Amino acid sequence: MNPLNKNFCGNTSRREFLRTVGGGFTHLALTGMLAKEGIFGNPLEAGTAGLNPLLPRPKHFPVKARSVIFLFMYGGPSHIDTFDYKPTMYGMDGKTVEVKTFGRGGKKNEGRIVEPRWKFKPYGECGKYVSDLFPHVGECVDDIAFLHSMQADSPIHGSAMLMMNSGSLISGKPTLGSWINYGLGTVNQNLPGYVVMLDKTGGPISGAKNWTSGYMPASYQGTVFRSKGEPILDLRHVDEMSRAEQYRIIQSLNHLNEGHLESRVDNSNLKARIASYELAYKMQSTAPEAIDLGRESDETKALYGADEEPTREFGEKCLLARRLVERGVRFIQIYSGGAHGDHNWDAHGDLELNHNKHAGNTDKPIAGLLKDLKRRGLLDETIVVWGGEFGRQPTAEYAVGSGRDHNSSGFTMWLAGGGIKGGVSVGQTDDLGSTAVERPLEVKHLHATILKQMGMDPNYLSYFHSGLDEKLVGVEGAEPIHEIIA
Repeated sequence: MNPLNKNFCGNTSRREFLRTVGGGFTHLALTGMLAKEGIFGNPLEAGTAGLNPLLPRPKHFPVKARSVIFLFMYGGPSHIDTFDYKPTMYGMDGKTVEVKTFGRGGKKNEGRIVEPRWKFKPYGECGKYVSDLFPHVGECVDDIAFLHSMQADSPIHGSAMLMMNSGSLISGKPTLGSWINYGLGTVNQNLPGYVVMLDKTGGPISGAKNWTSGYMPASYQGTVFRSKGEPILDLRHVDEMSRAEQYRIIQSLNHLNEGHLESRVDNSNLKARIASYELAYKMQSTAPEAIDLGRESDETKALYGADEEPTREFGEKCLLARRLVERGVRFIQIYSGGAHGDHNWDAHGDLELNHNKHAGNTDKPIAGLLKDLKRRGLLDETIVVWGGEFGRQPTAEYAVGSGRDHNSSGFTMWLAGGGIKGGVSVGQTDDLGSTAVERPLEVKHLHATILKQMGMDPNYLSYFHSGLDEKLVGVEGAEPIHEIIA
């Protein structure tokens, strides 16, 4: 049947048909304008987001922090051997006790105690007890807020890491750095807003899922930086590849100007992709300067341990993180440990060998980062986060040896800077450090605290996807950890 016939769809005339179709296009334009005002959802997804996804955005709250440096101890450091002092455990080594644990080895009701292998002593005016693994960080405790009652939803590396990075056990969700850059944009249009630095032994389990932008545009995903050589692999080849791609996109935008409906629908995505390519061009000249540690003094390099082994690698990354913060990068994540086994903090066999190695690589660089940020006036506006995907059990995993299994029921993380109180501790695990017994804290509370300090309402910040207003802190929301907010 000819759709323009008089009898099309009953009594619809040709004139009525053309008027209805024509009016539909004006309705589409009106919908687009209303969307830019936030009528149909989160206004962050409209307006400037459609023009350039990296432009700075308005804040919900007064800003306490402008950047985050997340020091991720991949594998799960033992809290009772680092920052969670358990004096009653000394002298219990080898004793079998009734204690419920749940790790990669499953659920157990008893186990052989592995007492802390390092001594603790008080540091700072707050008198915080820190183990001999972290004497340099111990000097900074008056600037640190310790969270001793963290809990995760999984004792398995892959899902626990996804939870710590994205707030979800399910892959494909945007990570914390993506949410921060989506919510705030970036103040430096020449560098990525989200940078990831991996351990020399390789990336963590699940790889790029830990810095993905998920269902958000790719412009919000993490960019892997190297501290030596070209900061971003294959960046020199972007120019050739993107010229052809940009030609195709420009052709699409020309169709848009001619009023083609298909181009109208894809308008925001096309502009976001062009913004990503523009960033790639700018990075070719900007990134090499940002990572040039030769501009730093010998005294500064020594402060980070970047002038000696075994602290050189992690020290250079921490120093690079400070340089990126100075240049307006919003979120930087540095991994200590990679690959498998004793290449990371996953101490299933020999606890002493494992933790001496990784703490020895990171203690001085971490303290150097805190001290350098503070003396430059940057710590007040930079949140430094330390921790892994979970902690470790108080009991041995095997019949012999000092190795500990995973523990997601109670572990320690800490924050410093960015309006966070220093010299305080929140929460507590039991006498053996097996589970949180006072002020249990979920990963979403940590995320909510970081978002709050960055000027965002964690229970308002959302992204409309598949019919839902998705949030980093989940549909139930989460309150920040008020006890550590100055």
